[in-house]
Amino acid sequence: MGNFFGIPRFNLFSASQSQYHFNCILRSLIMVLPDPQLSLGWLLIVAGALLLLVELHSPGFFATVPATVLIILGILQLMGVDISNPWAGGIIGIVTALCAAGFTVWMYGKITTNKSPTTISRDSLIGMEGQVQKSIDATTISGKVVIGSTEWSARSTGATIPAGKLVKVVSSQGVHIVVEEVV
Repeated sequence: MGNFFGIPRFNLFSASQSQYHFNCILRSLIMVLPDPQLSLGWLLIVAGALLLLVELHSPGFFATVPATVLIILGILQLMGVDISNPWAGGIIGIVTALCAAGFTVWMYGKITTNKSPTTISRDSLIGMEGQVQKSIDATTISGKVVIGSTEWSARSTGATIPAGKLVKVVSSQGVHIVVEEVV
């Protein structure tokens, strides 16, 4: 390694360079923060809490796992565990991330329902039967039919069908269904 204007040059892939960068980061933390061990722990906890707030604001952003890892690493740092050691810190970080990911997946599994969301289109209703809630005629779509637990706007194929009658869906058009009375 040579010097470049008095600054030592480092090989990009050498272990000494990564140690040099690590020492530079530590020195900058020591210069800025009065107690780097405690301050780094609190910084990790605050960063984790901010990520949790991001997740609360935008669910599905998947910030829960990194937020949990940061909070746990911050707590470990405050307890005196040296997470800044490249080997021990890496192992602790990986184990913490795997545990946090497993716990998060397990927790999401517990709080979500096992039911699939209801997805019904008008076309899937053809052939189904329902009950008229509001009188149906062939000229308007102001009539209402309940199929299952969902109310649909409807018109008839011809004659007026009074409320209470049983009907069958024969087609769908635009935003309504077309029904005929079941006899």
